[in-house]
Amino acid sequence: MEQLKWVVLALAIVMYALVIAFQNKKVWFTSCAAVIVIILGIIFPDALFKLPEDILALSGDAPAHLYAPVHAFQDVINWNVLMIYLGSMIIAALFIYSRVPARIADTIVMHSKNTGLAIVAILAMTGIISIFVENVATVLVMAPIALALCKKLKLNPTYFMIGLAVMSNLEGTATLVGDPPSMIFASYAGYNFNDFFVHDGRLSIFFVVQTGMLAGCAFFYFFFTKAGKNKIELEKEPVVSWFPMILLLTMIFGLAAVSFIHTSFEYLSGLFVLALGIAGLVWYRFFQHKTTDETVALAKELDWETIFFLIGIFVVIGAIRETGLLDDFAQFLSGLTNGSVVAGFFVILFVSIVISGFVDNVPYIIAMLPVAAGMAQAIGVKSELYMFALLVGSCLGGNLTPFGASANIVSMGILKKEGYPMKFSGWLKVGVPFTIITTLAAALILWLLWT
Repeated sequence: MEQLKWVVLALAIVMYALVIAFQNKKVWFTSCAAVIVIILGIIFPDALFKLPEDILALSGDAPAHLYAPVHAFQDVINWNVLMIYLGSMIIAALFIYSRVPARIADTIVMHSKNTGLAIVAILAMTGIISIFVENVATVLVMAPIALALCKKLKLNPTYFMIGLAVMSNLEGTATLVGDPPSMIFASYAGYNFNDFFVHDGRLSIFFVVQTGMLAGCAFFYFFFTKAGKNKIELEKEPVVSWFPMILLLTMIFGLAAVSFIHTSFEYLSGLFVLALGIAGLVWYRFFQHKTTDETVALAKELDWETIFFLIGIFVVIGAIRETGLLDDFAQFLSGLTNGSVVAGFFVILFVSIVISGFVDNVPYIIAMLPVAAGMAQAIGVKSELYMFALLVGSCLGGNLTPFGASANIVSMGILKKEGYPMKFSGWLKVGVPFTIITTLAAALILWLLWT
């Protein structure tokens, strides 16, 4: 039923428009859209989700009509990604509680030649932490350090706080566990943890992002080298426990090890990270002598909204994919570029930057990954060239505006609370040149590595 394709497209457009207009209600819109998609799948069982031969061979209508919800639950929703995200969020929350990141930052300041270089080093450290910890959590870890240092230096913390946000956004896509877009990409492309470093005998997305980080550090160097020529002495932050650090390292090296295990069981990495997260909660409850209410409070503060947001998005985009709409869009973009590899590369990069400056990049990446891969196949280049361009543009494009990423909004909220309200134009003063410089640097190395 060809008409159903356009019904699904209209539903997705309305969903996206409502998500953009009412960010605080986005889970409701994606969940309602997912329910509608499943209902349509029940009413039109072989039009929305293509039924496999064994279902078609069965007599009666019941199995066919039941296929849509079962298929959506089992196959369309990526539970491995969700388990990795949930487990890594728990570990990140415990990492913050441990005060280890603050201790490391204090050590950096004490061993830097001057405070200006110390600030740049802290921004670099923010990016490094964000490789393994969710971006908002990273900003919350580093913000108290930045504010305390600015108060001692009598320095306006505005640029420092913007730096924390944009550097965390930049590095979030470097590894499998850095941010949801990376997990979604890994799921689609079949990448394991190690593939983010080397894939098909070539340096992979991790090194592309590091080029952007070096450019970002050079950019902020000009802001902060005059912040102070003298060293500043800080009291080292007391560490609560090193156990969360051990959990974090176990997750990193464990995911690397799991990458070498060839098994048909697709949930191995997700269950591994989730098990570590649960072990962390057990440690927090019994070894840190916390009450049940305190443990439940820590769990409640996790980003559950993103979990349910992703579930709805997976279902809607799954329907779009299975109706053939993404293939149609890939052919349209391929025709638009006239088969030019360079034109296709810059179209994906530019569109991703602009859209992600205003729209949550998670649904955008889920929708566009098949499109980017389809364009690459149509033009005859490696799919990584366009899929990495999509990742770079969408993740770095979030730095463009103060509303492009959750970490940006959190930074603005902290600044406002400290008496330094941020205007839209003020963010653009830093966000636009930072985005351009880091994206160009990452895009250049990506082009050299994958063409």
